This record gives sequence, C-alpha cells and structure tokens, in this order.
Amino acid sequence: MAVPDAALLALLGRRDESLRAAEELLDADVHVRGNELTLTGAPSDVAFAERVFTELITLAERGQQVAPDAVRRTVDMLGNGGETLGESPAEVLSLDILSRRGKTIRPKTLNQKRYVDAIDSNTIVFGIGPAGTGKTYLAMAKAVQALQNKMVNRIILTRPAVEAGERLGYLPGTLFEKIDPYLRPLYDALHDMLDPESIPKLISAGTIEVAPLAYMRGRAQPVSTNVLTPEGFRPIGELAVGDLVIGSNGEPTPVLGVFPQGEKDVYRVSAQDGASTLCCGEHLWTVRTAADRRRDKPWRVLQTTDMIGSLRAVHARRYELPLLTAPVQYPERAVPMDPYALGLLLGDGCLTGSTTPSFTTADPELAVALDAALPGVVVRQKTEVGYVLNRVRAAGDVITLENPVTGALRAMRLWGARSHSKFIPEDYLLNVPAVRLALLQGLLDTDGGPVTQDDRTCRVQYSTTSPRLRDGVVQLVRSLGGTASSLCRPAAGRKPGRAKGRDVLHRHDAYVVDIRLPAGVEPFRMVRKREKYAAAGGGGRPMRFVDSIEPAGRAETVCIQVAAADSLYVTEGHLLTHNTLNDAFIILDEAQNTTPEQMKMFLTRLGFGSRIVVTGDVTQVDLPGSARSGLRVVREILDGIDDVHFAELTSTDVVRHRLVADIVDAYARWDVDSIRPDLRSAAPRNGPQPDRRSRRR
Repeated sequence: MAVPDAALLALLGRRDESLRAAEELLDADVHVRGNELTLTGAPSDVAFAERVFTELITLAERGQQVAPDAVRRTVDMLGNGGETLGESPAEVLSLDILSRRGKTIRPKTLNQKRYVDAIDSNTIVFGIGPAGTGKTYLAMAKAVQALQNKMVNRIILTRPAVEAGERLGYLPGTLFEKIDPYLRPLYDALHDMLDPESIPKLISAGTIEVAPLAYMRGRAQPVSTNVLTPEGFRPIGELAVGDLVIGSNGEPTPVLGVFPQGEKDVYRVSAQDGASTLCCGEHLWTVRTAADRRRDKPWRVLQTTDMIGSLRAVHARRYELPLLTAPVQYPERAVPMDPYALGLLLGDGCLTGSTTPSFTTADPELAVALDAALPGVVVRQKTEVGYVLNRVRAAGDVITLENPVTGALRAMRLWGARSHSKFIPEDYLLNVPAVRLALLQGLLDTDGGPVTQDDRTCRVQYSTTSPRLRDGVVQLVRSLGGTASSLCRPAAGRKPGRAKGRDVLHRHDAYVVDIRLPAGVEPFRMVRKREKYAAAGGGGRPMRFVDSIEPAGRAETVCIQVAAADSLYVTEGHLLTHNTLNDAFIILDEAQNTTPEQMKMFLTRLGFGSRIVVTGDVTQVDLPGSARSGLRVVREILDGIDDVHFAELTSTDVVRHRLVADIVDAYARWDVDSIRPDLRSAAPRNGPQPDRRSRRR
C-alpha cells in the first residue's frame, strides 16, 4: 500500500509506537519501507489489515495524530462488524464535538458515536453503561456545543445527592460547601470545555446551573397562591391535571402535571407597580436586563434566590418581567347593560336609589354617548351639568314600570351604591376583551385623563374614592396587557375643596391609579382626551420590574407544569412565572441513584426547545434499603416512545486506562456468577467480552 507523504509520520506515530501497536493487534505481518506499506500473511488476515490501515491512513490525511489508542479502537470497530453496519472508524474517530486550546473532544468508539448521534436526533436520551465510557463527558460536550451554537439558552447539570451517606443538612459548612465536592466532577468537565474565567459569569447569569436533583423539585408556590384560570383566580393547590390556566398569550392552556412539594421557605416577589406573589427560593422567573434589551438578547430564566442582592443596577431596577402579549381571553358572558354605559355611570352616575338614576358631566359628548348606549332610556338634561335617565314611555304603559337602568343596576347589586362603595361586577371583569376595554374607556372618559410631561410619553391617571373600584380598574388594565399602580391620598389632613364659595371636607380617602396600556389599546373614546393622548405619542411601552424579594416564612407548596409553548402562566397580580425548563440542555448524571418518583419528576420538567440526557450505571446503585432505581425501571416504562432513545455502552467503550475495561468485565462476571443473580439478564450487555482476534475470526 502506498502511504501519502503528508500522512506517513502521523501514521507511524512517535518512535513508530503506532506501527508497533498495529503489529501486535494484527495477525498479518507489517513492513514499512519509505512510503510503502507491505502486508503479508493469510488472505483473510491481510484483507482485514488492509481495511485497518485504509482507515488509519484516512485519519492521518485529515491531520490527526494516529496514536496507539486510535489503532486499537480501529481494530475493535472493524472486528466488531462496524464496517458492515456502514460505520467507518475514520468517520467515528474524526467527529469533532468541541475544540479548545488544541484539545478536541470526539467519540472514540462506535457506541460512543451512536450515542452522540442519538443526542442530536432525540429529545430524551438515556446513556447507560459502566464507569469510564464517557457517558457524562460526551453529554456535557454536546451541551456546551448546543449553547455555543445558540440552540439552547442554558445548561442545567444535576445529580441525585445520596452517595454522601448523610443528609446535606448534617454536613459541616455552608450549603455551597456541602454540595460543591459532590458536584465537583461536573465542574471539572466544564473547565475542560470552557474558559475557566467565563464559568463563574455563566453560572451567576443563570446560563449554567449546577445543582443536586433535590433542588430541581422546589420550583413551587404556596398552595393558597392564586393562579388565573378562564373562570377567574383559583388557588394553585386546587388545580388538577387537565384544568385550564391562562398563559402569557392570554389563551387558556392545560395543566400537564401537579407536583406537591411539601413545606418550604417562601419569599414574596414584588413588582414596582404593586403586584406581588409568593414562591419558593428555587422558583423560576423569566427576566431580562437593560443590557439584554439593548443587545437584543433573549430573555433569561433565573431562580428567585439568584436575583436576591442584585435587584438594582446603580439606582435603576435590574430585572424586567414579561407582560401579557395579548389580552386575557375569558369566555363571553351576557351582561345586563352596555359596558361603556356602565363605565360612565360608575364614574359620574348617581346610583344611590333615592332618586331616578342621573348623570353629571360638563361634556355633552358623554351624555349623547350614554343616551345612545341605553335602549329604552332617554338622557334628559335637567341643569347645566345634570342629566336624568328616564324610561321611554309608550302609549298604554303604566307608571309603575321599572326604569331599565334601575333594573340592570339592581341585577348587578349596584343600585344604592355611593361613590366610595361602587365596584365592577364580575361578569364584566371576566368577560371578552372588547367588553373589558369598553368598560375601562367609560371609566377613563369620566374620572380619568391623559397626563403629559415634556420629553415623555403620555400616561393615564384615574381617580376614585372606592377601593373596590380601584382594584377593579387595576385588574382590567393588567388583563389587557398593561400596568397599573396606585397610591392613596388620605382624607385626614387634606386641604378642603371649594364648591359654591364654601369649603368641602373630604370624607373618604382618594385613590389615584397610574396606567400604562400597550400599543393598540385605546384608553379613551372622548375626542378631547383621545386627541391629547395621541398627540403625545400614546402611552409608550408598559414595563414591569422586580422591586423587592422578601422572606415570607414557610408554607405548604405545590408546583404545576403547563402546556404553553413558553411554559409561562399567570399568577397573582397578573405576574407571569413558570416551573418548567425551556430552551435548556439538561443532564442528569448518576441517575441510577434516583427513585422512580424522582425520575418521573425530573423528566416532566422538560420544556419546549429543551433536550434531556440521563446517564448512569445500573450496576452501581447506592440507594438505601430496598429502594428501586429509577434508571432500571424507566426503560420498561418509556421503551417504544418516539423521540426517546436508550444508548447502551459496554466495557469495550471504556476510554480510561485499558485496565478499567478488564476490571468492569471481572466485576460483571463476579456479580452474575456469585453475588447478584438478579443481574443475569444484563450479562450479555455488560458481561465478559471475547478476545478481539476471536471476534474478528
């Protein structure tokens, strides 16, 4: 065989060590003179040696140094029939995954190549095999590759912490000192694949998360925390699989899983607009910083505790929270009165019940609009700013017929309400977006208005003395995708108003609501206010930021998984939060030490755009007592499911010292023959392997 000059030195190796390795492994005699390679021996041995050297020359021509280990693995692959299965050793050994500082990470055996290919083509991959087969190392290399290629936004590495033999709480040191030695192998692998200086930054930014499996469970909220459903807010503890909750797009999305988490420390996360909710320290939040927004970076996912201590960048709030991308879509409900007319009456209507319903306004435009929105009623001007809502009488009507407005207000339990006790009925709050917007427009046309400042966009302010009406307006605005914050002006100590030349004392506290609505949501119908709002460029972009995170004791908690594409759901204050892991590469190492329940919990954390790799050795289970290994039973449960792959690695795939493979085989024989009869069924996979030459022959 003629060896190209450029490949000759790489083929021979240092001090001809690769050539000597080939002579030891092959039955054919090998001689090299100049750039000619001569093979002699039995025809079958020569043919096999020719295939081996053809592959080695191909590797050398690709610029790779052909080490003795590469020679041995090439012989193994061809002897095991890899060529007949369409797998070329040269293709396997030259498949680069990562390269850093002259070191390249690539599969070294046929099974490793198939394992890597399975990670590329399947969402969930189980890598099962003995120690030293590269299960975790290759999975981490694929994770870093996916992160660098922007296929995922974050990497999550986790292990079940049971080998310590003690509960973490009883080990000395801080929490990080307790778990750090156990997770050290994962950190060491990261240092092989990334610049060491960048790893702390990636971990602090939440791009890489390394944690024990137990900390993957705790993404939870107290059972009493309200979650938005198509029927309104419900405690999260009452939800069941199949129930509907509202997602970030305002649409209902089903609950896929409900996972009780037991009693946990909880925190109150508050936004600058007054919205707040309770959650545990490991609960997930989608956030972004001002720098992320400027650089058009994607939203990041952080735990609650990740944000504590870094909520401010100089004086500005650091973490922006997402808002609804569209109004909440509640089912349509029948209402007894036009929503815009109800908004006008809640603002400037007299509903005390002592007289005929009336309306007060200095804008005749509103009186005309009210008249048009109330069939069977005529709005008759009585004074300069006062109007009475009379029933339209037909010939033959008796005088005792009820005024339609009075009847509708009675049906909504608003008849008799005064300025400080008015409220928005539930049938309007939980209705389609058109009804909610029309009601809000009526309220703002009467008791609201645009507020402009130089060089700023226009905001909207609304005032009321009713705390229930204030809360209703805030809920309307937030359900439409906007933000609303309120402040109270106490009646005590306020300067009296003036009416007809005399002082008028304030008898009730006043509430002022600042409102920002998204583009395309018009807050006014009145021409004067609408034109002023438009002239200022609208209300700008509503934004919500994390303002504070405070401990709130302990509570019984639960977490849910939803089917929304971004895994977000609406909780208290219309805050958006989630529990599952989207756009992430997740690796569960040492999975043989999970219970079946833990394995289910972990796999159901899978979010959209994510991949999961589970690695473990079923012969090294450290679970206490009679606990079953989740890795042993998961194959029976998931076998045959599309997009789930089980990769089997054996002692021939060990990439450590060659003696490790012999040790693995020896223990497998000992387990099967004398100690572990339950492993007999696994013997063909991990048991003793025949001699290489006997396999080849």
